[in-house]
Amino acid sequence: MKEKTKSLLYWFILLQPFLDLDFFYRGKLATILPFTIPTIIRIAGVIVLVGLLVWGQKQLPPAWLWAYLALLTLYGIFHLWHMQNFKSLSPNDYGYSNFGEIFYLFRMLLPLALIWVTKKLEISQDFLLKAFAWVSGLFTGTIVLSNLFVVSLKSYETGVISGNIFTWFMGPLYGYSHSASKGFFYFTNTLSAILLMLAPVVFYLLLERFSWQTGLLALSQTLAMLEVGTKVALYGLAGTLAVSLIAWLVHLFCLKNVKFSKGGLVTLLALAGITGVCWQVSPAVQRYKYEIYWANSHDSKIDQENALLKAGLAKYKNDPDKLKEFEKDFLAKYYQKYALNKRFITKSYPYKYDPQFWIDLLKEPASVRLANRKVEEAMLKQVVKYDNDPLDKWLGIGYMRQTNIFNLERDFTAQYYSLGLVGAFIYLAFYPTIILYGAFEWLKEKACRTFYLTSLLIASALLLGASYMSGNVLDFPTSNLLLAFLDGGLLAYIKEEKGRSTGLRIVRFEKK
Repeated sequence: MKEKTKSLLYWFILLQPFLDLDFFYRGKLATILPFTIPTIIRIAGVIVLVGLLVWGQKQLPPAWLWAYLALLTLYGIFHLWHMQNFKSLSPNDYGYSNFGEIFYLFRMLLPLALIWVTKKLEISQDFLLKAFAWVSGLFTGTIVLSNLFVVSLKSYETGVISGNIFTWFMGPLYGYSHSASKGFFYFTNTLSAILLMLAPVVFYLLLERFSWQTGLLALSQTLAMLEVGTKVALYGLAGTLAVSLIAWLVHLFCLKNVKFSKGGLVTLLALAGITGVCWQVSPAVQRYKYEIYWANSHDSKIDQENALLKAGLAKYKNDPDKLKEFEKDFLAKYYQKYALNKRFITKSYPYKYDPQFWIDLLKEPASVRLANRKVEEAMLKQVVKYDNDPLDKWLGIGYMRQTNIFNLERDFTAQYYSLGLVGAFIYLAFYPTIILYGAFEWLKEKACRTFYLTSLLIASALLLGASYMSGNVLDFPTSNLLLAFLDGGLLAYIKEEKGRSTGLRIVRFEKK
C-alpha cells in the first residue's frame, strides 16, 4: 500500500503544471462548477493520499496532529464569529460569504496535509529529484517553446506575445508587456515563484549529476526565468546561479563531500553568461526602466489638475456635503490623469464611498500612486480603520474581504489582514519553522551537511522570499502544494540521514 501511495503522490505532483493551465480559469470551465476543476482535483488528490496513508498504516494519526486540528477548529469558530461583526462601508460587505471563508480555511490545510503525507511516506532523494525534474521540464519547456514560436500568453496583459527572445536584441520593436511570456499558465507571480523554487534543485542536478539531459533542463530553466519577465524571476535567477555555485564550492573545498564536475561547472558559468547577455534587454529590466521613467515624468504633467484640486478643496472646506461631491466629481473626471488603477478606485475600494481617502492619495508622488502593493495595503488599512475593532489584529478581516478588495501582492502581510496574527501564525508558521529546523540539523548533524539538503533549504527559503516580495504564492494551490512536497521531502531526508548516522554510531560503539 505504501508503494502505491508513493506512486499516486508522484503522479499528483506531476499533474500540477497541467492544473495551472490558463484555460481552466477562463470562460465556462471556470464557472461550470462551484469551484474550478483544478481545485476539485487537488482537494480530492490530497484527501485520497491522506486516506491511503492512514489506511495503510492501520493506525490513526498521532495525538499532536489531532491537537493541531482541534486548534484550527477553535480558531475557525472564533474567526467566523468575528467576521459577523464587521462594519463595512461597502453595501455588499466587500463580497464576504461564510461559505467562501470556510472553504478558504479548509483549502489552506491541504499543503500542511501534504507535508505530513510526504514525510510519512519517507520519499527518497531520487524520488523528489525525478519529480521536480519533470515539473521543471513541463513548466519551463512550455514557456521556452511557446516563446520561440510566438504563441505564449503575455505575462502582464491578456493576449499573445508579439515577439520572442530573439526580438529583444532588435531594438524597441515591442514593449516589455508584448514580450514577457508565461507559456499557457495562469498567474505570473505564482509561476515566477515556482520557477525560483525549482532553480536550486535543477542546478543541483546540473552540478551533481551532469549529463546532456540535466544540462538541457538547466538551459530551459534559465531561459524560462528570463522570458517570464518578472523581477522575482530575473533577480532570482541571478541570485540562484551565484548561491548554487558558492554552495557547491563550499561543499567541494570545505566540506569535501561532493565531486568536481567540469561539465557542470562550465555549463553553469555559460548559463550565467547567457543571463548577463540578456539582462539589459530582458522584459523585467525594460519594465523597471519604464516604471522609473513614468514616475519621474508623470508628476510634471498634472500641474493644472493639482491647481484645480487645491482650489476646490479650499472653496468647499467649510461645507462637508459640497466638499464630498466635489471630491467625487474630481476623482471621476481625473483619476486616469493621476494614473490610478481603475479597478482599485471603482471596484476594490470605490471612491464614491470614501472620496477623501483617494484625494489624499492624489497628493502622493507618482512613485507611490503607481506602486500597486502600497495602494493595495493602504486600502486594507483604511478598511480596518473604518471597522475600528481591535480583534481585527488577531482574527483578521477575512480572506473573502481581503481578496475582493484586492489580493494583496505580499504574502504574510496578506494573511495578516485575512486571518489576523493568530490565524497567520497557525497556518504559516510551519514553512519558516521547517527551514530553521533543517538549518539546525545541517549544522548539528554531519550526515545532514550535504549539498542536496543545502539545495532544498535554499529552494524553500527562496519561495518564501518570493512570496513576500510578489505575493500570490502561499494562498495558491500550485505553489503551496509544490512547496509542501519539497518540505516533506526535506524532513524525510533529514530523518533518513539522522537514522543512518545513529546506526553507524551504534555499530562503532559496539565494535569498541
